[in-house]
Amino acid sequence: MKLNRHSRMAGAAAVMGALALTLAACGSDNNTTPGASGSSVDTSASASGGTSLSGELVGAGSSAQEKAMDAWRAGFQNANPDVTVSYDPIGSGGGRTKFISGATDFAGSDAALSGDEISKADARCAPGTAMDLPVYISPIAIVYNLPSVKDLQLSPDTIAKIFDNKITTWDDPAIKADNPDATLPSDPIVMVHRSDESGTTHNFTDYLAQAAPDAWPYKASGDWPNNGGQSAQGTSGIIQTVQGAKGTISYADASQAGSLGVAKVKVGDTYVAYTADAAAAVVADSPRDTSRAAGDIVVNIDRKTTDPTHYPIVLLSYQIACTSYQDQATADKVKAWLTWVSSSEGQQAGSQASGSAPISDALRADIQKSIDMISAG
Repeated sequence: MKLNRHSRMAGAAAVMGALALTLAACGSDNNTTPGASGSSVDTSASASGGTSLSGELVGAGSSAQEKAMDAWRAGFQNANPDVTVSYDPIGSGGGRTKFISGATDFAGSDAALSGDEISKADARCAPGTAMDLPVYISPIAIVYNLPSVKDLQLSPDTIAKIFDNKITTWDDPAIKADNPDATLPSDPIVMVHRSDESGTTHNFTDYLAQAAPDAWPYKASGDWPNNGGQSAQGTSGIIQTVQGAKGTISYADASQAGSLGVAKVKVGDTYVAYTADAAAAVVADSPRDTSRAAGDIVVNIDRKTTDPTHYPIVLLSYQIACTSYQDQATADKVKAWLTWVSSSEGQQAGSQASGSAPISDALRADIQKSIDMISAG
């Protein structure tokens, strides 16, 4: 829907050290981040001449962001020892629900606010509005447990038919056509999908709907659209289920694929392995959603790309926040938090922890303009 509103480290050692201290604060006192109207929001609780940050900052949502979130929290709390940042990785849908209800200060979500969520979130953020800020880019891996097949290749139509229960054995002719040199077993395929509403599911089904429209009869959705296969809660549940049974296949944030097999995906005429760079490239070359309000940055990923330098099954995950908070202290903490997360240092910390791709300088500049809109209502 188009809205009627005013219409783009603190050192790795310090971050990892803070992680080892279980997010306990100890370190630098002198970080500042850009604030609104060219001013500064002081991110240090003890620096003189600025706003001291203290208290709690509460978030919830995307489990895909969890590893990066740990690094972001550690780095932020290292610079701001009087601020405690809590984050519950309950899944994107749960995170958006908690944010809309006012139970959290921000949300992590692998899908942007949409439909009636926008109006409900705007009501929560009144007199300001809600905004989606894309801060986490990661490939979604097709993970599988088939020890006899080390280099699986899959075309979009084959992937769609596997996940729609139309291809049910590993030696199906379609899989053989994608893997002419592989020795494929006759074992049954056990498809595993998310049981909870998930932004990862939304991104994956969006890929299937765009890249394999003749083989995938469903629209993009955060809820799994068919009844076949097994289900599992959260990213960790998916990985545990696939690890636990031979013949399984699923989709998950690539940062958590671990030792599982990961399929190459056909892009144009080439089978492409996921990389952070290939995920970042498709995001950089995809168009923005121009129907969104000022400050609300949503990217429409080009899943149909034929460019072999792109990996189209990508998760672009957002931090969701308000442009207006009830008090200045909360506004300052949220502004400082988002500035750290989207900063070059924050992005490097998240990338080292999770294998995600840092956002581009151009996107960072646009995100900072949105962050600068945050104030106390």
